[in-house]
Amino acid sequence: MDPYIGLSLFTLIAFSALFSGLTLGLYSLDKTELERKTQLGDKRAERVFRIRKRGNLLLVSLLLGNVAVNSAASIILGSVASGVVAGFVATGLIVIFGEIIPQAVCARYAMIVGYKTAWLVELIMFILYPVAKPLAWVLDNVLGEELRTIWSKRELEHIIRMHEDDPRSNVDEDEERILLGALRFSDKTAEQVMTPKKDMFEIQKKTVLDQRQLHQIREIGFTRIPVYARDKNDIVGILYAKDLIGVDPDNQETVEKMMRTYQMIHVSPNRRLDSLLNMMIVRHAHMAMVREKSGRLLGIVTMEDVVEEIIGREIIDEDDDVI
Repeated sequence: MDPYIGLSLFTLIAFSALFSGLTLGLYSLDKTELERKTQLGDKRAERVFRIRKRGNLLLVSLLLGNVAVNSAASIILGSVASGVVAGFVATGLIVIFGEIIPQAVCARYAMIVGYKTAWLVELIMFILYPVAKPLAWVLDNVLGEELRTIWSKRELEHIIRMHEDDPRSNVDEDEERILLGALRFSDKTAEQVMTPKKDMFEIQKKTVLDQRQLHQIREIGFTRIPVYARDKNDIVGILYAKDLIGVDPDNQETVEKMMRTYQMIHVSPNRRLDSLLNMMIVRHAHMAMVREKSGRLLGIVTMEDVVEEIIGREIIDEDDDVI
């Protein structure tokens, strides 16, 4: 075989491998992920994203180039061998060295190969632009713009778990728990996390803080106690356990004198936790009353209850029991 023919075949199959591998490799890279990495300063991703975002123009250019070099390789082989032999040889060379091997390599190392060959791809797109652009324009108008990848909450949860389980990840178990809690907590309602009325400890505002009452409050261990007036549905304030430090039971102080009065937040049972948290922050409130439409008290939700849903762990007060 003439050495020039051999060199030509080698060059054509090399370009066939490049076109075939890049078609699979570049389109295996998610455009949204490349854009995100570009915004985070990844130079390789920035270089690859510049060609990947060309969409159908990139695809058409690579496919046209692949068809052209494969056809040229078949023609050259046909000129130096019989039709049947040339057909088998051309098919074998193109399939093995122009398709299988480069696609396997580019599928695994798409970012590296794309970064190293970006300049060549841009040159090919420039050369084939007069032919590729009209075809790409048709595809753009028929198929529409390539959609961004958007993950559902369940998919995000799965991605977070995969990251935490991978030894290469810097996401630890605590971060995983908090991230998963943050994703889920907006789907939960006040009714799901509230302390039901039957489990609440409430105190009447006229109650005298004598020795027995102070001992009972210490035994219960809550740091904030709802104070009611007429009945247990009529919450008028909050008694902070820490405010009782130093109270002399012989002075016969009443709860009304020691309690703090706030503009109470009243929410429906189906209030979402993200909305409830925002409301508490805006109103500087630490507790919300969960009520039915009729006004009947169902329970209370504290800031700790909401935060616990995010961090996935109970908050323990330094001096008291579980809040």
